[in-house]
Amino acid sequence: MRAAVYHGPGDVRVEDRERPTIAAPTDAVVRVTHTAVCGSDLWFYRGERDREVGSAVGHEPMGVVEAVGDEVRSVDVGDRVFAPFLASCGACEFCRKGLHTSCVNGASWGGANGGAQGEYVRSPHADGTLVRVPDRHADDEATLRALLPLTDVMGTGHHAVVSAGVTAGATCVVFGDGAVGLCSVLAARRLGAERIVAVGHHADRLELAAEFGATETVLARGEAAVERTRELTDGGANHVAECVGGAALDDAVAAARPGGTVGYVGVPTEPFDVGAAFSKNVALRGGIAPVRAYADELMADVLGGTLDPSPVFTHTVALEDVPEGYRLMDEREAIKVLVEV
Repeated sequence: MRAAVYHGPGDVRVEDRERPTIAAPTDAVVRVTHTAVCGSDLWFYRGERDREVGSAVGHEPMGVVEAVGDEVRSVDVGDRVFAPFLASCGACEFCRKGLHTSCVNGASWGGANGGAQGEYVRSPHADGTLVRVPDRHADDEATLRALLPLTDVMGTGHHAVVSAGVTAGATCVVFGDGAVGLCSVLAARRLGAERIVAVGHHADRLELAAEFGATETVLARGEAAVERTRELTDGGANHVAECVGGAALDDAVAAARPGGTVGYVGVPTEPFDVGAAFSKNVALRGGIAPVRAYADELMADVLGGTLDPSPVFTHTVALEDVPEGYRLMDEREAIKVLVEV
C-alpha cells in the first residue's frame, strides 16, 4: 500500500509499505478514503518532537471496513467508519467514565497498524474505537467532510468548552484561530453561549470564526489580546477556552474572571505561572481530548444538519501530495488540509 512516512524534520514522503492485516480477534482493517494533516503533525515535522525515522504518520482516519476479527461486533465489512486520534478499548475503567485517552489498552496510529495518512489502517479494539456512519450517509461526500473533523479537531474544540463549563447564555473567550480554536467557537455556539469572543492573529481565520458564531473577534496576541478581551467582557470571562498551548495558557488565565474556569486543550510547552490562577481562584480543566466520548453526540448533530465543521478544511490534496499538505500547514497557508485517498 502507499502511505506517508516520516524521514526527518521537513521530510515526509509517500512510499510503499506493507498492508496491515488482522492481528487479534478484536481488530478491524479499514481502507482509508479520507484523512487529514493536523497541526500536531507539525511538531515532528518541525523537529520540535522526536519521532522514529521511517514511521508511518497520520492519526485521523475515515474509510470503509475491509476485514474484521472474530470478536468484533459493532462493525462489519463494508461499513463506513471513522476513528479518533487514539484507539481505545471502550471497556476499561477510564473508557467507562468517558476518559478514552487514558485507556489502559489504548494505542496510537502508526507502526504495525499503519499511519492514517495511508491506504489502510488496522484498528485495534475496533468495537471501542471505530464509529460507524449510518448507511444512508455513508456515501454523501459533504456529510463525510463534515464528519472527518470529529476524529480530532472538532472533538478537541468541544472538550475545551465543555471543560470551561460553557452552558446556555454564557460568555466564552476562545484563544486560538487554528482548526481547534475555530471548532471551539462552533462548540460554544452549539452549547448555547450568548457571547463568544474569538482571539487570534490571522484576520481571515477570524472571519471564519465569525461565520462559525463568534460575536466578537480580537486580532491580537499576548498582553494586547488579554487587555482587549478584558475590556469586552467587563474585567474577564467566566469561561475561557485555550486552544493554542505554550504561553497562551497564561493569557487565558489572565483573561478569566476571578472564580472562572479555563478549559485547556493546547499542548503545554512552556512553564506555566500557576500563581496567577491561584490568586484569582481560577479553575483549570481539560487536557488531551477524549474525542471518542463525544463522537456519537457530535455525529448526531452533523447528520441532523446543525453542525458543520468542514470549512476548517481550506485545502484538499491527494495521498501522493501529502508532502505538499505538510508544507501548506507549516507555512500557514492552510488552516487544515484534507487528504483524499
